[in-house]
Formats: sequence, C-alpha cells, structure tokens
Amino acid sequence: MGIECRRQNLNMKRSELFKIDSTAVAGGQKREMEDFCRVTIEDDICIGIVCDGVGGASAGGEGARRCMEYLETNFKAGPRSWSVEKSLSYFISSINSILYKEGIDHYGRPEYLTTLSIAIVHSDTLYIANVGDSPIWLYRDGKTRLLSRPHNPDRKGMEHILTKAVGMQPDIEPHFYKTDLEIGDIVLLASDGLEKISTPERIVSLIPLGAHAIVGNALSMADGDLPDDTSAVTIEIRGSDMKAKMRSAELPIPKTISAGDIVDGYRTISHMTKNDRVWLCEKGGKRYIMKFPPPEASDDIEVLDLFVKEAWNAQRLESPFFPKAHIPHDRSLRYYLMEYIEGEPLSEAIERGAVTIEDTIELAKFLIGALSYLLGYDLVHGDIKPENIIVTHENGERRFRLVDYGSIVEIFSITSRAGTPSFLSPERFTGAGISESSEIFAVGVTLYLSLTGRYPYGEIEPFQTPLFKSPTPPGRYNDAIPAWFESIVMRAIERDRERRYSLYSEMDYELSNPSKVLPYFPENATLLQREPVLVYRWAFTLSLLANIALVLFCMG
Repeated sequence: MGIECRRQNLNMKRSELFKIDSTAVAGGQKREMEDFCRVTIEDDICIGIVCDGVGGASAGGEGARRCMEYLETNFKAGPRSWSVEKSLSYFISSINSILYKEGIDHYGRPEYLTTLSIAIVHSDTLYIANVGDSPIWLYRDGKTRLLSRPHNPDRKGMEHILTKAVGMQPDIEPHFYKTDLEIGDIVLLASDGLEKISTPERIVSLIPLGAHAIVGNALSMADGDLPDDTSAVTIEIRGSDMKAKMRSAELPIPKTISAGDIVDGYRTISHMTKNDRVWLCEKGGKRYIMKFPPPEASDDIEVLDLFVKEAWNAQRLESPFFPKAHIPHDRSLRYYLMEYIEGEPLSEAIERGAVTIEDTIELAKFLIGALSYLLGYDLVHGDIKPENIIVTHENGERRFRLVDYGSIVEIFSITSRAGTPSFLSPERFTGAGISESSEIFAVGVTLYLSLTGRYPYGEIEPFQTPLFKSPTPPGRYNDAIPAWFESIVMRAIERDRERRYSLYSEMDYELSNPSKVLPYFPENATLLQREPVLVYRWAFTLSLLANIALVLFCMG
C-alpha cells in the first residue's frame, strides 16, 4: 500500500496504583511520525502526555517531540514546593515561549506547532491541561466524559482548523480541569487521528483493554491505511493511596473516652482539649498523645475524610518542626498517636513576659522554616498562632515545635474563615484562598504578639469583620527591638498584600540578612518619615540660601 506503519513508545506497565499503556502508529504516506505520546509512573504520581504535531507546519513533528520531552522531564524535576496546577501552567507556558521564539528565529514565523494533552494523577485527583484538539476522556462505569476543550472554530466545515496550538502565539492559555478519581476509572488521551477512523461507541468498548487495543482496532478498521498518525495513552486507577486505605478501614469510633481507659495497651490519663478527643496516655512508661475523630465521623463521610487526611499528614510529615506521629497497624479503634512534648504553649510564655526579642527572632526563622517544609508537600498550616506553638528546652536551649495537624490543608484552599480570626489576613475575610502571603500574615501577628503582648489590629472575634486600621509599630512599645526586625514584622502584617511578603523565601532571606532589610514605611508615609536626612538637608540648604539672600539684600 506504500505506507509506513510503525508502533512507537509501546508501554504496558502495572503498579500498585496504576495500569498504564501507550502506543502510536504512523498513518498515510508520512516519512516521519508527528504524534508523540508517553506515560510514566513516579512513586504515587502518573504522568500521561499526547502531542500531535500540526500537519501544515514545517516543524510540527519536531515541536511535538520536544514539547512531550520537555514537559515530562521538567514536571519530574520541578520544585516540590509547587502545586500541580502551578507546575502545569509554568512549564506549558515555558515550552510554548521556546517553540514560538525558535519558529520566528528559524523560519520567520511559528512552525514548531503542536497540540498538547497532559494528564497528571496524584493523590486520587486528576489534573489535565490541553491545547488544540487532542481529546482527553474519563471512563467510569461503562460511560465516557470528555474533559478536554477542543480549540477549533465553532463553524461547520472549519472543524479541522486550530485556534490554539503550542508554539502558535507568544503567550498561551491552556484549558485546565481538575476532578476526583475512583478505583476503576480510566483516563484516555488520544490524538485527533483516533476520532477520524473509530466511532465513539467503539472507543468506549475498547477503553478497558488499553491504548494498544484502541489504536490496533483503528488500524484494522482502516485496513492498515490510517488517514493520520494515531496515538493513545490509557491510565487505569487500580488502587488508591494511603489516605483511601485508611478511610476504608473498618474501625469503630468511641463516643466517649474516660481517664483510665485501656486502648490497645495505652492507658488514658487526662484529656488535653475542651472535648475528650485528644488524650495524654501512657504505655510502657512512655507518654504519648492519642487523638480520636469526632463521634459524628461514624456517620458523616466528610468529617471522617478530614480526620483521615489529618492522620495521614501527621504520619508523613517527619521533621523537627512537628511532633512525630504514628498510626498503629493493629488498632482496634480509629485514632493516631503523637509524641508527647514537654513544654508550654507560646501563649503562656507571652503572658508571663518570658519571650525575649532574641527568642522572637528565632521564632520567626523557625516558623518560616516549618512553613517552607509544609510547602514541599503543597500544604499550609492554616492556623499559625501562639497556642499552636510549644516552647521546649532542649540541651539548655529554647526550641519551638508546631502542633495541630488538624488545621493543615492544601495551599490555595478556599476555606474563607478557617483558622483564628485575629490571625487571618484581610483578604481571607473576603473568601481568598490560603496562600504563602496569608500564612506570613499569621506569622507576623504571632511575632508582634511575642514582642508586645498586643494584637496589631486588636483581638478579632468570630464572625466579626475587622477594619484593619494602621497598626502601631512594635518599637513604640519596646525601643530595644532592632529597626530591621521591626521592618520585617510590619511588612509581614501589611494589610495590602501587594506590599506584604508574597513568598516565604523573601522573608527568610531578610531574616538571614538583616543589613539588607529596607526600612518599612506605611503607604501614606510623608517624605519626612521616609527620607528625614534628605528633608533636613534640603531645609538646611534652603535656609542657608535664604540667609545669604537676606544678607545681600541688607548690604544692597
């Protein structure tokens, strides 16, 4: 038939969580494949990519190959502190800029043009992005749902024209989508060549068999003469992560706990909170903290999910910033354990006036370090305040530990008033998501309290909408506070988030380099407040000139 058909990147792999498959077949009289696809598993993350070089472009196939390889390589090597959404947006924008610029440099016009469909499965969540018309479907219970958005004109006869492609314009706006996954779901990514030869019904029936079967069937339907390159990637969700396993465990939740109860050999001593869900306990002469979910978790799946997420985060966050946590494998009830830390809450130390300026500077470094560590897991604490910071004395030195795993959430979560009102940034009161900047605000309030014993904006009650009037600089209460540290605290509690630190790294840099901290001034500060030396110099100069003029006048 005079055509070249070859399979490319055939991959059938199984893991505890995923079953993956990918294949591509050249079509028509092409000498080179212009479809490129790949699917890989990295620990508990699965990455699937399909790139279809634009046929009318001189370097479409090359653009498709480079786009696929760039995204796979950079997504694996990208900063752990970035969320999946941020990584997708950043790396897609980067490869688009590269291909667009090289097209202009090499051809005088965009020629490295390719469609893109990418799917990331992480923690029972599917994240997708697409540019062009390569579709992404989600298969569940025998039915499919199109998740991608085709970028074609909405006019009959022009369906083959692309309005968007990677490398077409200097800037790019992909379609993004995010959804939860269930065991048994299958994600299918394909090039548009599949839809040219196979029917939707046929594709649905073959999805459970994998990408090889789907493309192979299309090839047989075309009698080996596919009208276009055809590629497909399938990702089947075979298992769930640890959170799902913990959630499904059939463990009873006690309605009440009393002192002296024995739970799996642990004897409860006294409860640590107003309710009876957190207990000091003892086993083998060693003390622990035992935490149970609320009783309503027995009937409310959302409440149970929150506790499971809390326990899961507690166990995986192993660092000196937090107490160590452990989930016993042979539990008879639903709970988790934490190490017992000898110390007192920072709030009590502040009330006793036992926190020095040097302690507060170390506290600032500790909190930024702890939050930066959480960011590596795409998490934020959500409730930074003195009550959640334990002051300990280890080897004769004062140390800090951050507690309350229950408040930890994913960064950018929209939880409006989650946390404690007096520590919420102004934008949090209007429904903004939790960010590095809003966490820095809570850190700033905590530092201000440690330095002055006062809240910068007053104590805010639940459901109150504060006015956020200009705060008094902490140096007014204690003139021993270094000017550089006062500037850091004031910048951290800045009402306008455009003038506040936006990243932990910014605040961390200034804490480590006091000599490079710029003075902080309120937004409405006068020139005299901002540049007193300059103002006095000009005043002196003008006064001198006036006196000279007066003398000359008198002499005349």
